[in-house]
Amino acid sequence: MLAVLESERQALAGLDLDAIVGATNDKDRLCGTLGGVDGIELDDECRSLIDTAKRLNEVNRQVRNIIAANVTTRLNAIVGSPQVYNATPRYAQAVGRN
Repeated sequence: MLAVLESERQALAGLDLDAIVGATNDKDRLCGTLGGVDGIELDDECRSLIDTAKRLNEVNRQVRNIIAANVTTRLNAIVGSPQVYNATPRYAQAVGRN
């Protein structure tokens, strides 16, 4: 998983869409495999590796969000209009009332 997360980070840095999709598929496959393992007692080394994977995944998520925000900003500049969709808290509250 750590190797997959590192390859995802490199793909994000290079904006390599094929590698990003490949890393996503690899992560999904590995999560399915790891999710099927229940009742196993983890030692300190395994816990440390899982913690590292969680941190790397969070960093990659933040990078994806930054890239998405930059794309949105550029598209808005090209179109010359504000963001088409914006889920504000007011929208979430209105949906909750229905």
